[in-house]
Amino acid sequence: MFQALMNASGFFWSLAYLLIIWRGFKDQTYGMPLFALCANLSWEFIFSFLYPPAAPQLYINVAWLFLDVFIALEFLKFGRNEFPRLSPQQFYACFVLVLLTAFGLVLLVSQEFHDFDGVYAAFGQNLVMSMLFVAMLLNRGNLRGQSASIAVLKLLGTAAASLAFYLYKPVAQESILLPFLFASILGWDLLYAGLVYSFSRKTSGFGASTVP
Repeated sequence: MFQALMNASGFFWSLAYLLIIWRGFKDQTYGMPLFALCANLSWEFIFSFLYPPAAPQLYINVAWLFLDVFIALEFLKFGRNEFPRLSPQQFYACFVLVLLTAFGLVLLVSQEFHDFDGVYAAFGQNLVMSMLFVAMLLNRGNLRGQSASIAVLKLLGTAAASLAFYLYKPVAQESILLPFLFASILGWDLLYAGLVYSFSRKTSGFGASTVP
């Protein structure tokens, strides 16, 4: 049952990534906050090549990395429009700096906790990502690059993984921190989904769409 839930998580998140890519090109913007994107790229690289898990999780991690590369390309292509005060050199330098910082953070947190499955790093960065999605939505004031489908798939993907670890893995059952992360992520994901739904009903143009 653990692997079934993890496979479901991989499926939901893969669909979310595909829709983020699609909406990004459709709306000519990026659909994932910068730090969340860099943390995802870092985690997926580290836990695909440096500390690879057994199949099928390895295949899921590699697939996520492949999809996140496309999301990163969208960020580099369209992101400058969101930061007009930065020169091109400053924009790209910020991207590289955030990526290096995220990579070091994920790697060192995993080593510090002797967590070579990436559990603490994964759920820790997932909480930050959930908060950043809310911040991105409120900052933009519309649904450019986002949709209700993305919000729901994102919620389901993390909820399935959280449930898998909570029910079946001692690392979560013996931890104080991980259950807190599970509950906090769910709370922020529900808030994000509710805000997306509210925006989709109240706004027009890009923000009016509730479809992918």
